[in-house]
Amino acid sequence: MTDVIEQARQALRTVYDPELGLDVVSMGLVYDLRLEDGRLVVEMTLTTPGCPVAESLPGQAARAVADALGPDAPEVDLRVVWDPPWTPERLEPEAAAALGFRR
Repeated sequence: MTDVIEQARQALRTVYDPELGLDVVSMGLVYDLRLEDGRLVVEMTLTTPGCPVAESLPGQAARAVADALGPDAPEVDLRVVWDPPWTPERLEPEAAAALGFRR
């Protein structure tokens, strides 16, 4: 079943923040992917609770995962979490460099 988790992670790399032009995995917005009670749980956050894409980005992420996994895959349960809060330290090195953050 780790194939399912890796497929989900790769699908999430196709979901981009429209303002920053970076995918949600590179941005460090995906906190956890796990199988739980026959469902694929995706825990992700947003950069801020007032994020302009707060209404649309989680749905896009859930659809991308469901589409990538196909009809026989587990149900996707996407949960937006706020703890811990997102910080720029969660950015992957390439994403941090693209945004001008130094590590």
